Amino acid sequence: MPEKQLSGEVYYPKQQIIDHANAKCQDLYEFAKKDYVGFWEKEANDLKWFKKWDRVLDDSKKPFYKWFVGGKTNIAYNCLDVHTETYRRNKLALIWEGEKGESQSYSYFALRRDTCRFSNILRSLGVKKGDRVTLYMGRIPELMIGMLACARIGAIHSVVYGGFSVEALHERLEDSQSKVLIVSDGAYQRGKIVPLKQIADEALIRAATVESVLVVKRTGESINMEAGRDMWYHELMALPIAGNSCTIEEMDAEDPLFMLYTSGTTGKPKAILHTHGGYMVGIYATLKYVFDIHEDDRYWCAADPGWITGHSYIVYGPLLNGTTSFMYEGAPTHPYPNRWWQMIDKYGINILYTAPTAIRGLMRFGDAWPNRHDLSSLRLLGSVGEPINPEAWRWYYKTIGKEKCPIMDTWWQTETGMFMITPMPCVPLKPGSGTKPFPGLEMDIVDEEGKSVKPNEEGYLVIKTPWPSMLRSIWNDPDRYVNQYWSKFPGMYLTGDSARRDEDGYYWIIGRVDDVIKVSGYRLGTAEIESALVSHSSVAEAAAIGLPHELKGNAIHCFVILKAGFSKSDKLIEELRQHVGHEVGPIAKPEQIDVVDSLPKTRSGKIMRRVLKARALGLDPGNISTLEE
Repeated sequence: MPEKQLSGEVYYPKQQIIDHANAKCQDLYEFAKKDYVGFWEKEANDLKWFKKWDRVLDDSKKPFYKWFVGGKTNIAYNCLDVHTETYRRNKLALIWEGEKGESQSYSYFALRRDTCRFSNILRSLGVKKGDRVTLYMGRIPELMIGMLACARIGAIHSVVYGGFSVEALHERLEDSQSKVLIVSDGAYQRGKIVPLKQIADEALIRAATVESVLVVKRTGESINMEAGRDMWYHELMALPIAGNSCTIEEMDAEDPLFMLYTSGTTGKPKAILHTHGGYMVGIYATLKYVFDIHEDDRYWCAADPGWITGHSYIVYGPLLNGTTSFMYEGAPTHPYPNRWWQMIDKYGINILYTAPTAIRGLMRFGDAWPNRHDLSSLRLLGSVGEPINPEAWRWYYKTIGKEKCPIMDTWWQTETGMFMITPMPCVPLKPGSGTKPFPGLEMDIVDEEGKSVKPNEEGYLVIKTPWPSMLRSIWNDPDRYVNQYWSKFPGMYLTGDSARRDEDGYYWIIGRVDDVIKVSGYRLGTAEIESALVSHSSVAEAAAIGLPHELKGNAIHCFVILKAGFSKSDKLIEELRQHVGHEVGPIAKPEQIDVVDSLPKTRSGKIMRRVLKARALGLDPGNISTLEE
């Protein structure tokens, strides 16, 4: 318990949660504050290195920081081989369930065996250290195997989310200059088949560098197989060349592991580059402490490997910690809104980590669906992707966690690679706040001049110290890396988010800096307005944007999805306007509220407000390749 009572709505951790934790919070924070480089070195020592580093941090060429300089390792070796050499050899590494209900599981031994077989196939196709391999699939085990196989032989993987369009895939193949594409024939989503191979065929017409296409059979749909280029994964995996062991490529700590494309607010998506050594240390430590990973846990990150949460906390983080993780292929509500709760009950899941958009989407169906299942195995809950509004937080805590599961509300980015602002199970929680920076990180909220703002004032969220899993650059564009992240406040990493810090030092993310609306000189966060709308009994989801206004500079324009049982009426719209005025203040009353059936979102659950704004103004929405649908 903290020495002083915290302000506002606070949920204090129960004693058994504190006693169960991997480390005493206070000790971790204090050690990391005194010596943050020493803190990360201690975590790195838990992992296997073929050669130890000469220097933990090299900051001689800021902002191109290097970690564990001179160290030799391989993340895939730490994910698989180290466990198969111990009692974990036959422990389950992955449990998978398909949307149609079929299931498959892999022990650490089996996952290493299949990864080795696939590594040998890639090598036989001429894939060498530093070559790029693109993966374009649904949520299936072969996606994990493909990523690990690339890492094992030193190839750089580029995962493209399996809902992206022809243009998005082509753009990423071209930019990465990929040698091989791994694709599934199709994917199941909401009972329908997404024709991934067909989309890939169109993208490949103009992708000159791709020499081989490996096709994973998932749906069994009839597809085109081009002779000399396209090969079936299952046929290759049965060949003698795909032996059960494969020599590991010893990687320098700073050698690239993967590139992952993220959308900018403008311009083409940029490929964020992460490396073997520092990335491995950052995600290993954050998952271990934040989700208090223990030997008997069954952990489920309900994201997609096609974005950073999936890379860090479906594929690499759980395997580095030697835990058993669960992967589900399909939609949360297919065929009924109890699908997730049914699987938690069936597999005895202990930890659930998901996005606020999913929580709100399931909350609109009420308590009856989760209440028909035994969710008592749950010990911890998590949230990722955008700020979670307090209303959804409370529902998640009470209805799903039965008021015994703390919620680890995490803020981080594709660029950071790991959790940055997050509680640990022993930290008191405030609904809607990610609490404080993870140990070993120094963060701040600053004004236009780069000076720290006072408590409860808004400003730019910045990171003041380097961290191991930070992006090393933007692929083939170091100038853009410097300009975008390090030029506004020299020496500080600009996150692009605005935030405030309360009197207890808790951080509250308001939204992207470009998601702040200035109305008559007042800065209003879209998250604030959206939270107010969602706190109304009729609203399931909401998005707010600012549109030019003659008098106010900007006027607030909102879009809402209503819960089942409510329908649009002038009376309800006016009630919602007044409700926002009451919750946030009269200045925040929306000029207009439109009732819609869906909102444009990225796969990580972020609402693409620029798309809504462009549509409202009749403009071209620009690059929308990162849209979920």
